[in-house]
Amino acid sequence: MKTWFFRGAVVLTALIGLSSSLLGQTLPIPDGEVAKDVPGAKELPDPNMTYKVVFDIAAAAPKVDDVNPGLTGVVRYVNTLAKYGVPANHRMIAVVFHRSATNIIVNNETFKARNQGHDNPNLALIQSMKKAGVDFRVCGQAVLAHKIDPKTIMPEIELDLWALTTMVNLQLRGYVHVAGE
Repeated sequence: MKTWFFRGAVVLTALIGLSSSLLGQTLPIPDGEVAKDVPGAKELPDPNMTYKVVFDIAAAAPKVDDVNPGLTGVVRYVNTLAKYGVPANHRMIAVVFHRSATNIIVNNETFKARNQGHDNPNLALIQSMKKAGVDFRVCGQAVLAHKIDPKTIMPEIELDLWALTTMVNLQLRGYVHVAGE
């Protein structure tokens, strides 16, 4: 009896360790936030649903060294979908940068030249999000207005004609529009 109990405890401990390590591995954006659990919550992400969402990020971060808060909101959303079992092929997430958020889309060298030597705090996060399947777009009209050389745009970000066109086209393709934080 004691041997059976001991073996069961060992197996249970191993499974708990395995499940917690798998949970950490399932997050598509490592070290990113996840929505906190709310006991009794009625609406939760549905693994059978396909989430087509376009995030509209138009505002800059409060300080040049801050990560854009709109990006952290997207990270939290993507990681929360994954935490609740929504598979990668059911997470169709796009981000459209325009207006004052446009300045973060340039490579680090260009960002430093435009911001008194400050590194682009968004670079690593955008790269991590892209690996997780997030699609990035930037408004061509904003690129022109901010006098950004298209060659300096991060390779993870696609240049579109106009943010309005991108957002309307994506919504007509079934994406839900979410204004940035």
